[in-house]
This record gives sequence, structure tokens and C-alpha cells, in this order.
Amino acid sequence: MVGTFLLTFLATRAITHAIRRGRGPFRNASMGGVHVHHQVYGIFLLLGAGTAEFAYRPDAPWVDVLAVLFGAGAALTLDEFALWLRLDDVYWTQEGRSSVDAVLIAFVVGILLLVGASPFDADTGEDALGLTITVAVNLAFALVAVLKGRTVLGVIGVFVPLLAMVAALRLARPSSPWATRRYDERRLARARIRFPPGKRNRWDRVVDLFAAAPPPVSELRRSP
Repeated sequence: MVGTFLLTFLATRAITHAIRRGRGPFRNASMGGVHVHHQVYGIFLLLGAGTAEFAYRPDAPWVDVLAVLFGAGAALTLDEFALWLRLDDVYWTQEGRSSVDAVLIAFVVGILLLVGASPFDADTGEDALGLTITVAVNLAFALVAVLKGRTVLGVIGVFVPLLAMVAALRLARPSSPWATRRYDERRLARARIRFPPGKRNRWDRVVDLFAAAPPPVSELRRSP
């Protein structure tokens, strides 16, 4: 499923870039004059594969087919995460970069699950209370990290407890909910120095590989 998820995302980005440049046989789909976004196909794939799995509990190879369909549907849906988050067509805008963030985070989480990392996968027979407290504390650290604007570290920290704790203890981004609600002017000033406008990190460079918007067809036709 993880492999299908990644391949579908890469293929989708390649096709949308080709459509925007006016290259190849691909065109935007429409129905009755309404543009049909590819998240629509993804939602139907998710619903269909999920319903079939819960209703029929098929054995191999059909369970593998459903996993492939579910992975493809998840990629198509998350690739337009920014659209259904904002209820606006922001695919090629700065806000649309959050779609790539969502896809890459989901991919990392899928890899972690694939290799067996799970915050709830433990033997609860000996010390169920201790495990429950540990999981709850780690989830609290992860939530604080997300509220501090460190979404990637917070989500991955759900599976890597030490990472969640470190992210939660570090300085929040100045525009994050944590900073705007809990920081005084002194700490806000520190946050603005630590995260000046326009500052980029390694994650931004990874997102650039997929989110950089090519010029639309109209601009390409005007160019000499």
C-alpha cells in the first residue's frame, strides 16, 4: 500500500504539471462545466476499498488488491489536502504546499508502520497502567509540538517518543497557536529571531521538489 501511495502521488504530480504546461495527452476533467478534481476519484477509491474490506474481509489476493486501491485513493485525496482544508482551489499557490506536506508526512508514517513502529504495539499484560501513561505523555508531547508549529516532528514523534519530547520543548514558531496564545513579547521576539520571515529549512527543500508551480499554458504561449 505504501508503494502504491508513493507511485500514485508521483504520477499525479507529473500529470498535473503536464496539464499546467499544456503538454501530453492529459487534460483537466470536467462534468457539466464543473472541474472535477482528482481528490474526487480518491475519495471514491477510499470509500470503495474500505467498504469492501470491512464488509467482505477477503483473503489474498483480493485483500492485496484492496490495499493497492486504498493506497492510490489516499494519495489522490491527500494530494489535494489544501483544497479540502481551505475549500478553495489553491493547488498551485503557497497555501497549496500543505498538500505536499500532508502527503510526505503520511508517507513517513506509512514507512514507520511498515517497519513495525507503533505507539500502541506492546505487551500490555504486565504493566498496562504504565504503558497507558507512557503513551498518553508521548501523545501530549506530540500535540504540543504540533501546536508549536513543528507539525512534521510532532506527527513522527507519535512513533518516536524522544523526538516528540525534544520538539515539544523547543521554541515555537512565532505564527503558531502556541506562540500567539502563550508567549509574552520577550519570547515572541526570540521566536521571530529564531524563525525570521522567509527562512527555509531542509523540509522546505524537499517540498519544493513537488510543489514548485510550473508556468501555466497561457504564459508559455506568450513567451518568445
